Amino acid sequence: MISWMQKHNKYLVWTIWIATIAFIGAGFVGWGSYDLGSKAGNVAKVGNVEIKQSQLNMIYSNLYANVNQQLQGKLDEKKAKELGLPQRAFSVLATEAKLLNFAKDAGIVISDAELVKKLESIKGFQKDGKFNKEIYTAYLKSQRLKAKDFEATLKNEMLVEKTLALLDIPALPLEIDAVGAAINVADKISYKVLTQADVNYDANETEIKKYWENNKENYLTRKKYDLSLVWTPSSDANITDEELKAYYDENSFNYTDAKGKQSSFEEAKALVTKDLKLKKTKKAAQKAYIAFKKGSLKPTEQITLPVGDLKLNKEVWDEIATKSTGEILKPKIVGEQYVTVKINAIKKPQVMTFEEAKEKVTQAHKQQTIKETLVKLSETTEKHFNEQNVSTTDFITLEKFDNLKPLNSQESLQFLRKLFTSNKEKGIISVSDKMIVYNINAQKLLPADENQTDIVKQTVNQIKKKTFESNFLKILDKKYPTEVYMRGLTN
Repeated sequence: MISWMQKHNKYLVWTIWIATIAFIGAGFVGWGSYDLGSKAGNVAKVGNVEIKQSQLNMIYSNLYANVNQQLQGKLDEKKAKELGLPQRAFSVLATEAKLLNFAKDAGIVISDAELVKKLESIKGFQKDGKFNKEIYTAYLKSQRLKAKDFEATLKNEMLVEKTLALLDIPALPLEIDAVGAAINVADKISYKVLTQADVNYDANETEIKKYWENNKENYLTRKKYDLSLVWTPSSDANITDEELKAYYDENSFNYTDAKGKQSSFEEAKALVTKDLKLKKTKKAAQKAYIAFKKGSLKPTEQITLPVGDLKLNKEVWDEIATKSTGEILKPKIVGEQYVTVKINAIKKPQVMTFEEAKEKVTQAHKQQTIKETLVKLSETTEKHFNEQNVSTTDFITLEKFDNLKPLNSQESLQFLRKLFTSNKEKGIISVSDKMIVYNINAQKLLPADENQTDIVKQTVNQIKKKTFESNFLKILDKKYPTEVYMRGLTN
């Protein structure tokens, strides 16, 4: 009985990790586009459905804006390509096109009345709860969209939603019982928690050195640059109180406190002084750059620095990374001065000597040794479990349990998730840096309450919907082949 119930606990993983598929992103933002070229205005054909350049640009624009917001406005076209945004945008449209092909073959349609109702329900186009044509027209104008193009896109999205709704098959009683039984299983277990404190580590230098020999390619020196630096300090710049106040008045919006409230002149005076002095020093820094470039000015210092050294800031290091030996960077602000940087030589990372890597290698060897020893100890504990000093619980579930000492609440929950999705009556489960050896002494089914039954129904519905949609799309992939007119849209 225990083994059968434990085996069927695998269904519980659905209740823990369930996620639904989102196929279409609604709404479009006029920020960024992906100009790929086209074939008669189209970028691809899926079955009998052509994917237009304008459609790809709208989806890409929306995706670009969302990612750019997540990156706090630091996204550019180069980074967008590295992240695969064009491919992701095309994937959305290709999936939609397959569903549109199926809808057409199946005779599924969206009527004009349905389209109007949907359009009028979009809150962004409403005023006082009612559709406002002026707002709608202004939106289209701001996005440089024609009404027929926007409404055609909206209609396609509605058609996809209607098609996917056909896969929404309510949970059957047998399915509800199967998942419900898995959820309501309670286990009474004996267990022993093994931690790193149960392992003795002997720092044997011979073994550490052997470990380094086998892994030394992982221990490299940092990339270094031989640099010539020309510093142009701003401390000597002369400013008057009148200039300082005028500069603040002109740029006051740049000076805010931690809560975003604008700082007064007195509160911001130190920062305003720094900024104004730097502004007045900029021309001197540019002259120094030109003189240094011509060879008429010697560097302030010559130094070798590893990448990321705090002597320079991130902005300078980011630009250095794009340059080659012999190139000179234009003046950049570092602290309260400008620096002009010349790259004299680039020293690539090299394998560290044992002495250089010893501290890191010792720590890595210690972690690996303890981990391996802990695994062996847990295996020995499992073999002689009846001889161990173990802890025993009452009947526990994912929802009803006390912390399994010495585990904390999060570790206890992680352990139980793995326990209730395992088909083993006894075994070993790892959680964080701990190993838990367990034995299930007894199991029973707890009665389900009404609220739990509703949750089970929702879970089964989500499982079925996700499964049907996934398999449905696999069928459509074969039924409606994709023809791409240019490179760069697929991986």
